[in-house]
Amino acid sequence: MGAVPTRKLGKNGPEITRVGFGAWAIGGGGWSYGWGPQDDAASLKAMRHAITLGINWIDTAAVYGLGHSEKLVGRLLKELPASDRPYVFTKCGLVWDERDPMADPRQTLRPQSIRRECEASLRRLGVERIDLYQFHWPDETGTPVEDSWGEMGRLVEEGKVHWAGVSNFDVPLLERCKKIRHVDSLQPPFSLINRQASAGEIPWCAEHGTGVIIYSPMQSGLLTEKWTVDRVKTLAPDDWRRRSPDFQSPNLEKNLVLRDALTPIAERHGTIIAAVAVAWTLAWRGVTGAIVGARSPEQVDGWIGAASIELTGADLDEIAQAIERTGAGVGPKAAEPIRAAAVLWRRTQ
Repeated sequence: MGAVPTRKLGKNGPEITRVGFGAWAIGGGGWSYGWGPQDDAASLKAMRHAITLGINWIDTAAVYGLGHSEKLVGRLLKELPASDRPYVFTKCGLVWDERDPMADPRQTLRPQSIRRECEASLRRLGVERIDLYQFHWPDETGTPVEDSWGEMGRLVEEGKVHWAGVSNFDVPLLERCKKIRHVDSLQPPFSLINRQASAGEIPWCAEHGTGVIIYSPMQSGLLTEKWTVDRVKTLAPDDWRRRSPDFQSPNLEKNLVLRDALTPIAERHGTIIAAVAVAWTLAWRGVTGAIVGARSPEQVDGWIGAASIELTGADLDEIAQAIERTGAGVGPKAAEPIRAAAVLWRRTQ
């Protein structure tokens, strides 16, 4: 396999591979948004394999496994020479209850909480500076985002954080942050099923020099060959997907029909459905990279090729028609905006 293609993260960020390793699932189970049991040795093996293949960034968060994902990433970093270490992106703003791990974390961006979380993440990761630090979700405590983003700026000035970004923010919040300091990156959900970010946030980022690293491009596993209606019944009791509307009727059936419509496109490109699903997200102007989760080296092998797939205008039209026909998901579905975005992206790179 050749080198994994890269893109610059916004106007000020690093060159990152077009796909990165998502470390949500390796946090394991036993918390409110866990993916069920996960073997730590398998997690470390998967991350090592991704780096060996050329992936140069890992995305994690303090809340994944209530600190466990960050600890595993820290173990990986410790065993690697400094020159081989990937960029590490993590997040703050979801604070959990130590007495009740299954309770939903609180969305808080109070300045003192941001600083406390940053220090804890630095310890778990075993690093002196976080490469990209992101607000995980908007605040729900009444804290003005200007105060939160100002504190993020101070962490950058102090050298605890290199680049600063946000996740799950809408355009009005991005505008308010921009008045305080540049937003280096946005991390929105984006997939063939959840297309909403393409209507507002992704174009805003393209216009303002903010990088975009999208998450859940395979819609948490739905846009892969392995999913069936019956498989949902086999999920671990603490797997959050059991509660997701996308994994329940009638959405589940529509989503799987859309997934199956990708089969001829995958065959034409000599790849798998999951890789086509990820490549579709990367075809949009403004999208820098996609976070793709893996719990084993084999799963990494399945999606890493997405970074090199160039979907044609005919492919994109076919996908848009499938979206229209199935009625699956939410967000823009017309073929022309998708094709125009892909063509413009290639012309401007």
